[in-house]
Amino acid sequence: MATSPPSTEKLASYRRKRDFSRTSEPAGDPSAPAAEPAARRFVVQRHRARRLHYDVRFEIDGVLVSWAVPKGPTLDPAARHAAFHVEDHPIEYIDFEGVIPAGEYGGGDVIVWDAGTWEPAKPGDPAAAVAGGELQAELHGTKLRGRFILVRTGRDSGGKEQWLMLHKHDDFAVAGWDPEQHPRSVLSGRTNDEVLADPDRMWRSDLPAGEASIALKDAGTGRPSPAELTALEELPATGRWEIFGRELKVTNLDKVLFPGSAEHEPITKREFLRYTAQIAPVALPYLAGRALNMHRYPQGAASKGFWHKELPDWAPDWLPRWENPDADPGESRTYLVVNEPAALVWAANFGALEWHAWTSLTDRPQQPSYALIDIDPGDSTSWQDVLVLARLHRTAFEHLQLLAVPKVTGRRGIQIWVPISRGPSFSETRQWVEQLSKTVGAVVPELLSWKWGVRDRGGKARLDYTQNAINKTLVAPYSARPAPGAPVSMPISWDELDDPELKPDGFAMRVVAQRIAEKGDLFRPLLNTDQRLPRLG
Repeated sequence: MATSPPSTEKLASYRRKRDFSRTSEPAGDPSAPAAEPAARRFVVQRHRARRLHYDVRFEIDGVLVSWAVPKGPTLDPAARHAAFHVEDHPIEYIDFEGVIPAGEYGGGDVIVWDAGTWEPAKPGDPAAAVAGGELQAELHGTKLRGRFILVRTGRDSGGKEQWLMLHKHDDFAVAGWDPEQHPRSVLSGRTNDEVLADPDRMWRSDLPAGEASIALKDAGTGRPSPAELTALEELPATGRWEIFGRELKVTNLDKVLFPGSAEHEPITKREFLRYTAQIAPVALPYLAGRALNMHRYPQGAASKGFWHKELPDWAPDWLPRWENPDADPGESRTYLVVNEPAALVWAANFGALEWHAWTSLTDRPQQPSYALIDIDPGDSTSWQDVLVLARLHRTAFEHLQLLAVPKVTGRRGIQIWVPISRGPSFSETRQWVEQLSKTVGAVVPELLSWKWGVRDRGGKARLDYTQNAINKTLVAPYSARPAPGAPVSMPISWDELDDPELKPDGFAMRVVAQRIAEKGDLFRPLLNTDQRLPRLG
């Protein structure tokens, strides 16, 4: 795709107003040509500076073209909110969240209030549309969806462009919709007050109060330091590794855990531990507060694995754990709970190649916080068949206006996670998913079997709603799978279902860091929702 000219002139005003030795805002690289992405992005930041306002930014020609909207964007088509065209911002600003120091331009706290992709609603060059005084955009965000219009109405006494922002009457319009009733960040789950009080913490509203505030940058949860990763590389086959403030005895570091293939070099335990340390801070929000079922392969993925749920008696005292009060005699009682990144590294060293967290939290184990859709292919199910089923679910969730995020399994299928407010039982959640699955399945009955046994399905796929049960789990996002190249269970966007390059096992462990750098954590919107499952039919 063609690249746009260097953005030196576009960012000159932005850079002139800021002292980057004081503010943590990104400076951007004004000399670098910017390739237009396959999907244009947008961000809305709730910004408490001298006055509260919302900064609405659209990715156009390598920069974020921006408006300040004092009352914020709304889904209410009857509202006409004033907007003011401000200076372009660098693309790196798209995930800026923090506190701009007092005395600096725009000093105050900022959260990523909404984010997603957008597309021009009319043919033509979006930059020319902005210059002409009217931009129509179809937004695909977490909070904002449907067609929005920005139209220039004039200039104020200081020459600043005055615009109006409004929402069209379409399927996503909601009368009376107020942005102030949806105050949390879609990036971290925090409010502006929480960012101001502690810029380096993430608030987990789905966790018990004592566990809900998670540090983002301290030694316990930040990224592993270069020195820590270098220390791992320099260890002999067995040694002691200090990581995330914990000392772990690591063994058999040169053992091959994932065999090689024509496409992939073998992966040793040392490399797997390095990956686990790097991905643990990203995966932590989907594991914290939940019992972990470990799928262990101590001899590597080429051998037969087994489930290990009981935390061994000899496990280090610092490991977070949960005693299941409802365990029957002979059942696993003490579970590992990955409340800190080092706990996941410990599990990886223990031979857990796959990580399966419960869909309920330990404080209320009978109440799930996710509803799960598992598209489980049969022997005769093609990848195209799986995509058909996933796209039908996409349409269903769009119709229901429910947030749901898909991920490829790292094997052959696709799973869809639907965050829900705790309250319904597993039985109620399972019944809802069953009704949804059978409604979707009625469109393509030739692809599906509802029989339990694999041999009884005649090679057809199954929409396995039975996974919505206590202590039944689906593989966690970013977990490796036991196969050559260590394919990872990777979150994807709904749009990627239409990408001909998408494969269910197409994200090998070695490409995950680049993928997250480019796409971000696509599961993050699951952490900030209070949605309830609507009545079907």
